[in-house]
Amino acid sequence: MIKHQLCAQRYFEDFEIGEVFNLPSRTMTDALFAAFQLASGDNHPVHYDVEYCRAHGMPHMLAHGFQVAIQTAAGAGLFPHMVEDSLKAFLEQSSRFLKPVFSGDTLYASLCVTELAPGRSTGVLAMRSEVRNQHGVLVMDGQQKYLLRKRPI
Repeated sequence: MIKHQLCAQRYFEDFEIGEVFNLPSRTMTDALFAAFQLASGDNHPVHYDVEYCRAHGMPHMLAHGFQVAIQTAAGAGLFPHMVEDSLKAFLEQSSRFLKPVFSGDTLYASLCVTELAPGRSTGVLAMRSEVRNQHGVLVMDGQQKYLLRKRPI
């Protein structure tokens, strides 16, 4: 099998608190709303009916919270490529939804290392997740934790 890596491999002790991993921006289009509705099965009209939304005082369709949370999927950036040899598990994820996201908004997600809890042969890396809109407003924050191997001796 060909070894085809995008970047150098990193282990638990190679990370530093404060290190930031920006993810590609994404504009929330009507097509993304339709795809998310299909995948999630959520059939509330606030997520797919523009006229319903306008009748309820919203400018456009409202993004489902999970549709916003998935913008912080580490797989969209370089982090998972860096830990191909050391990643043991994605342990947990939490999110707080702070402001509404509507169709047409562009989202900018980032992950920032906030904690490094070493164990004997592994360690838990915690990252703050953030999503901001095109105006720089924080629309979601949360946390993700990963179990990584320490560098082999």
